[in-house]
Amino acid sequence: MAAIKSDHTRADLDPADRAMLDFVVKLTLTPSRMVEQDLEPLRKQGFDDHAIHDIVQVTGLFAYYNRLADGLGIDLEPEMPGHGM
Repeated sequence: MAAIKSDHTRADLDPADRAMLDFVVKLTLTPSRMVEQDLEPLRKQGFDDHAIHDIVQVTGLFAYYNRLADGLGIDLEPEMPGHGM
């Protein structure tokens, strides 16, 4: 999990997960640059329209939650009592 969080391109992932994360990173960082060809790696890995729709919906939902939390100053990963970091 740490490898995925720090740099998913260096993590030991299967090709489908790598294709999905590559797509999600582009959608998150440069959404206006998304083009039809960005779907090709997903389709080659067996993702159908329904799965791609779900990937886009979840990506958008997390973007929304993060902006909501940032805008309101909400800590999404508060320290758990007794689990000092």
